[in-house]
Amino acid sequence: MKFFVVHTYTGRERRVKELLEKAIEGGGLRERFGRVVLPAERVARVRKSKIVAEERRLYPGYIVVELDPAEDTLRLVNSIPGVTRILGTRDEPLPLTEEEVAAMLDQIERGRDKAEPEAPFEKGETVKVTKGPFAGFTGTVDEIMAERRRVKVVVTIFGRPTPIDLDFLDVQPI
Repeated sequence: MKFFVVHTYTGRERRVKELLEKAIEGGGLRERFGRVVLPAERVARVRKSKIVAEERRLYPGYIVVELDPAEDTLRLVNSIPGVTRILGTRDEPLPLTEEEVAAMLDQIERGRDKAEPEAPFEKGETVKVTKGPFAGFTGTVDEIMAERRRVKVVVTIFGRPTPIDLDFLDVQPI
């Protein structure tokens, strides 16, 4: 069995995966199919002043299916609603190499292990402090520490630049 990339409609990857798994079970073809993988990782984002964990697709519009490339298995995959095609030529799909599969599965595993927040701002960007004793001050982002969910902002107090260490939730971009 080899891994093949299946092109789907963007945003319907999870639904296609579920339908394909049901069709495999319903058709009694479990021995001809291996894993059906939705390449995604978990990330944490700041949304409306809260840190939310969500799933980010590594390859939007694609899923990866392990199968025996026979005519009936390829026909089953192509018959699933939401599937555009299996990547390759019209007559012969193109399997992924072992290195490509290993790299993709490793990236998915690393994404499951850690969900680091993505900073909603960049270094040098002007931000406004919303909480704490410096609420109302505006400053410039000097350093972003994503793993700690902290940001160092330089604000001007009494005419002097002063660095303050704040949480992601205490700052908003202007």
